[in-house]
Amino acid sequence: MSSISDTQNQKSGSPIPPGQPSLPNAPSPSPRWLHLYSDFITKNSHQVSQIESALRSLTYIIPGRFRDAEIASESIHSGVQLLSLYHDTLLSKAHTLSKLPLSSSVASIPTPHNRYTRFWAQKSSLYRRVAYVLQIVNYVELLCEMAAKRRGERTRWRVVILLEAIKAFCRLLLLRITKSRPLVTPALPEREPIPDEAPEDADEAELRQMMEQEDGGSGQQPQPEQNTNGEWTMPRTRMSLPSLPDAGDISGYLLSRVLTADDIKPATKLVNQLQGPAHMAEVLHILAPLVYAVALARSRGGRKKSWTPWVLGLTVELAARQLRDRGLRTTPLERDEWGRRGWAMGWWAMRGAFYENVTKGVVAGVRKRVPSLVGGILEDYEYLWENYYFSTSA
Repeated sequence: MSSISDTQNQKSGSPIPPGQPSLPNAPSPSPRWLHLYSDFITKNSHQVSQIESALRSLTYIIPGRFRDAEIASESIHSGVQLLSLYHDTLLSKAHTLSKLPLSSSVASIPTPHNRYTRFWAQKSSLYRRVAYVLQIVNYVELLCEMAAKRRGERTRWRVVILLEAIKAFCRLLLLRITKSRPLVTPALPEREPIPDEAPEDADEAELRQMMEQEDGGSGQQPQPEQNTNGEWTMPRTRMSLPSLPDAGDISGYLLSRVLTADDIKPATKLVNQLQGPAHMAEVLHILAPLVYAVALARSRGGRKKSWTPWVLGLTVELAARQLRDRGLRTTPLERDEWGRRGWAMGWWAMRGAFYENVTKGVVAGVRKRVPSLVGGILEDYEYLWENYYFSTSA
């Protein structure tokens, strides 16, 4: 009778007396689905990378900014970037737990950038969170500007300045967390290269089938398994044996096993600490986009044709390059970063008064001389360059 009454109380929704045990809550399905999704991405990492690359290329080829539908197109682009960032996190965990097949050269010699950023991401939870915030803002900044522009120019420039201030604050915080070391781009480890899935040769498949038939029912131990990257995994120890190199590429095989000075350096020695003018150069580089955005928003008259914001922003950027450390202590990772920043300075030709007075005419002349398909894509990008600040933000 008591069990019947308990059942009736539960069905009627009446509270269970404190002396009686309550039924355990049903587990939430969301963690299980997330775990299944993580396993799917880990097991199909190569295919997922190809799909992401195809979608990203599609959003580049079709800027889709069909004048009144640019938000929809940019939403797809931002969504792909954010999903790729989440996949990078899953694959990074899988690499740490050795769930993904990697060649011995890739597994033992990561890039200096990945070594440096992974060190700080693992050492400091604050670094990891700030780096994620910075990366997310970089992915959604243009989408936020497009949405804000529909509420008016004043709202748009407030959002632009706010986003640039957030990016500058995050970078200054990363500079402090790393103890005055130059920032690297991106601030998070990049996705490790994933080996292509090599199809099994017909002779190997036939030999494997014959061995399975001979060993069937004999109770013998399983044979070594060949991974997708050509390595053999031993069944008992689970150790991997590398595949033999191609006979025509012995030199390349040996050079891939050579350790350089950067490969054996501690991660903190890959980037030097900044002092004096070099530290000031890094701060100026961080503040240059914010200075340009504030000057552009406060410029009176025609923003697009005013030279003052453009000259001010470029001057700050050039001052940063002049003050940087050019000594012999500069590491290869620092030189690569400053090289990337040098190429990024080319975007100044697509901004503000320089674009309106110089580059715009050049682009229009090029568009008339290229095929119509390329010209249409170029015209779509012209619409972006002329109307949105973050379309040319480095």
